[in-house]
Amino acid sequence: MSLAVVRSRALIGLSAPPVSVEVHLGNGLPAFHIVGLPEAEVRESRERVRAALLHTGFDFPNRRLTVNLAPADLPKESGRFDLPIALGILAATDQLPSGALGKVEFVGELSLTGAIRPIRGALAMAAAVARDADADSLVLPASNAAEAALVDGPRILAADTLGSLVAQLRGEAPMPCVDRTAAAAPAGAGVGPDIRTPGEMNRDADAGDFREVRGHRGAKRALEIAAAGRHHLLMLGPPGAGKSLLAARLPSILPPLDDDEALEAASVASLSGGFRPERWRLRPFRSPHHSASTAALVGGGSNPRPGEISLAHLGVLFLDELPEFRRGALEALREPLETGRIALSRATRQIELPARFQLVAAMNPCPCGHLGDGRCRCTPDQVFRYQARLSGPLLDRIDIQLTVRPVDETALTSPPDGEPSAQIAARVAAAHRRQHERQRMPNAQLGPDGLARHCPLDDESLALLHAAARRLRWSSRALHRVQRLARTIADLAQRDAIEAADVGEAIGYRRALDPLVDADRIVVND
Repeated sequence: MSLAVVRSRALIGLSAPPVSVEVHLGNGLPAFHIVGLPEAEVRESRERVRAALLHTGFDFPNRRLTVNLAPADLPKESGRFDLPIALGILAATDQLPSGALGKVEFVGELSLTGAIRPIRGALAMAAAVARDADADSLVLPASNAAEAALVDGPRILAADTLGSLVAQLRGEAPMPCVDRTAAAAPAGAGVGPDIRTPGEMNRDADAGDFREVRGHRGAKRALEIAAAGRHHLLMLGPPGAGKSLLAARLPSILPPLDDDEALEAASVASLSGGFRPERWRLRPFRSPHHSASTAALVGGGSNPRPGEISLAHLGVLFLDELPEFRRGALEALREPLETGRIALSRATRQIELPARFQLVAAMNPCPCGHLGDGRCRCTPDQVFRYQARLSGPLLDRIDIQLTVRPVDETALTSPPDGEPSAQIAARVAAAHRRQHERQRMPNAQLGPDGLARHCPLDDESLALLHAAARRLRWSSRALHRVQRLARTIADLAQRDAIEAADVGEAIGYRRALDPLVDADRIVVND
């Protein structure tokens, strides 16, 4: 036959629209044309496909060859169309029976030797195939098979080389189907009940433990509250006080991802090619350098890809030296901090990516970092300009703002005496369950209706909250965030009602950067 059609998938954000790879052999001078809005990587596939076919021992047609990637108005990028183009040529030249393609979809990049190389977005493609009633199987590179097998539904078939895949399609060799149970086993997710504690389930092999942190009992308490309600947190303190040490251990007390959340987080990581099956159900922890651009943080590029805020979806985004980040980059965080999503618009395409991350930030109190300890030589104007790099609207969205003081040398040289992460994680998990049973979301995500329904305050608590709001000149957003924070404190104590002590503690966590209370600043460390 002179025409063959192979099914494949494009990738636009988390969506993977279907693409028909149509291969036609015509009369005329030998040529190889690819049409259908291909970008540079797709146009270059002509040379990769030609070399792969010849190196594998197949004939390359000495005729006019036209490849159409339909629909024509959908931009096509990356080398994932190499494999379907090669199979289409083989089917059009009768080197492969067209009936073998059936309801199977193919994605993969070819090397010049015919090896099939990994691609980005395997999870998103597998999820799209699972939703498509016209497809039942997905063939992709063997190195992506374990990742795609996490999606329940389609048959996932692994391919190492073009030659072996063609032999399997001809029926000369069995087609290997990836076992989902085996694919998930190395990741620790498993199938069936898991008897590990919440802290153990969410820890990397080399993760630290809160028990290793000496002192800082007040800061540990603040981090526990932040973890229980998924509240954003800012730590202010001199260099070496332990801010980064504390932040790095926050994931060890967060509740593990459920299967739906794990699949969503893994799908985003797959878009950048950074997903590893052994991190299944582990919350992401991203820590970009302060030189990161706006596009690196929120995503972008001519072919929009996820930035750090999306790669930290359902996990933690740690921004150390917060005032050193570019002002535009920080201001770009304001919308996703509220909505949990980021919309990236370009001339040819618009995509929306999830970005419901937990922001944990750290900063020095002044340019030299030693404000208030007798060693600081910064002028008041320098201190003001340094702290003013953080806009009011951004700070308004951070629920907890605490001062972290250095630990004295006696505590540093004493044996660890704090609680282990697993013990703290058990309390956090219990508070998280209360929130899920009550409102199906963390307290930090409660809207106005949820606040009225789930965070009622008695007269004493209301009077305390109103007095603090008037004195500190809070916005309505800040007042509501303190109310959510008080709800989390009550949940940690396993109480249904919010008490005045909960509101008072929540108020204390928003005063670290407030110039109106310098004289009586609440310090939450020993």
